[in-house]
Amino acid sequence: MKRSDLMRMEFIGLEAEVLSAECYAGIKGIVTDETMNTFVIGPADSAKIIPKRGNEFAFTYDGERYVIKGSEVLHRPEDRIKKVR
Repeated sequence: MKRSDLMRMEFIGLEAEVLSAECYAGIKGIVTDETMNTFVIGPADSAKIIPKRGNEFAFTYDGERYVIKGSEVLHRPEDRIKKVR
């Protein structure tokens, strides 16, 4: 799968890790929700809201790891399929 194909998919349910920002670095877990500007990562009792802008994320899909900048997916999830190239 190409990286651009992943960027058009639903992120909820994928395993994610925050790579860039110091205050969020090392946060790992399952994406449980997504908005235009944020990802919610982790179990319900300790989920963290991570802004997309300024952060880099590593997503695991079918055993492969894809690194995506949050600024590349700053769209509402339902609009991303039309806007991401």
